[in-house]
Parts: sequence; structure tokens; C-alpha cells
Amino acid sequence: MAQVMRETLADRAAQLLLDRIRSGEWALGERLPGETTLAPQLGVGRSTVREAIRQLAAKSVLQTRQGAGVFLTALDVRSDWDDVLRRADILAVIETRTAIESEAADLAARRRTQADLRALRQALAGRDASRAAARASRRAASIEGHVDADLALHRCIVVAAHNPVLLDLYDSLTPRLRQAMIDMLRMRRSFGDDDDHEAHVDLVEAVVGRRSSEASALSRAHLAGLAEAIA
Repeated sequence: MAQVMRETLADRAAQLLLDRIRSGEWALGERLPGETTLAPQLGVGRSTVREAIRQLAAKSVLQTRQGAGVFLTALDVRSDWDDVLRRADILAVIETRTAIESEAADLAARRRTQADLRALRQALAGRDASRAAARASRRAASIEGHVDADLALHRCIVVAAHNPVLLDLYDSLTPRLRQAMIDMLRMRRSFGDDDDHEAHVDLVEAVVGRRSSEASALSRAHLAGLAEAIA
């Protein structure tokens, strides 16, 4: 009976830890406090904390490194089937993005105004700043901020296409698109590298330079790369 009780307490402690992880209390890659700190916070003994950590490690949320401590390796628990469904949903969203954004990039390069160019430059700078912040902290809020900055840049390109139907389609997709991109970045655990930034710089420069075919191809290539990364 005592063993069952310890398992029940460990399950509860694991859930409490997972709730704190989901809230963004720790960043990906960050070391968690030691057992002596976590035990009183969770209202359990150190042995129960160890068991809770083992449970979350088995689910790839935590990783114990000998002599270094316990580190956060995922922001949530996902079953294999959950991952399959999420990947399928993200791929469907990327396919829809490709249809809208590759055409929008072509039209934007043909139709962009000086006001559009200013908005694009500003959005590109904002995206660059957000990726640096997200890479530095890896907290959930920073990932969401980076996604918002990324979507703002891509929306500027759609706006520059001066096609109200394309813009309506993009805006109607945005809530689902935003969540799909957040999920994708959490799954990938690394993002916003220099190559990714340069790809966005090249896309903006193609629009600025009125190179419509190049802009469309760069948009399509960027999104194809996202699809390949999670396939």
C-alpha cells in the first residue's frame, strides 16, 4: 500500500512540474532547481521528486545529466499520435501558405509602393530582433513573439500585393497559422538561425528590386524548407 501511495504522490508531483513547465516558468535547455528546492515547493519528499523527474524524463520532457542536473528538453508531453496529427495539420497549413504567399510575393514585387517598402523594412528589422530574443531565452512567450513578428513580415508582403482577396484569405488563416508555427518551433527546438534570416532578407530584397519570379520562388522555397523540417 505504501508503494502505491508513493506512486500517486509522484504522479501528482509530475503533473505539478508539468503545469509549471507549460506556464513558461523555465526555458528550453534551462536547468531546473535541485530536489531540495523542488520538494518543499511541490509538498513532497525528495524521493518523490526524483520519481516525478523520472516520469517526465521518460516522456522526453526532462533530461537528467550526470553531475550537471536536470534540464528542460520539451515544453509539453506529446504522444506519438498527437505528434502525427500536429505534423499533418502544420503541413496542411504550410501548403495553404505556399499557395497564398508565393502568388502574393510575385504580385508584391510588381506592385509595391514606397509605403510598402518602408513597412517591409520595419517588419524585417522587427523579425530580426524577435528571433534574437527568442533564441536567447527560449521561453514560450518569446517563441510566440517571434512567430508574431514573422507573420507580421509575411503579411506586409501580402499587403504589398494589393489584392484584397489574398489579404482576406491570409488574415482568415492567421489564427490557425499562428498556432501551427508555434507548435512547429516547439517541436524543432531550434530556429531563427542566420540562414533563416538571410532567406527572409533575400525575399524582401527581391520584392524591393521588383524581381517577381525570384520573389515567388524564394517564398515557395522557404515554405518547402519548413515542410521538410517537420516531415
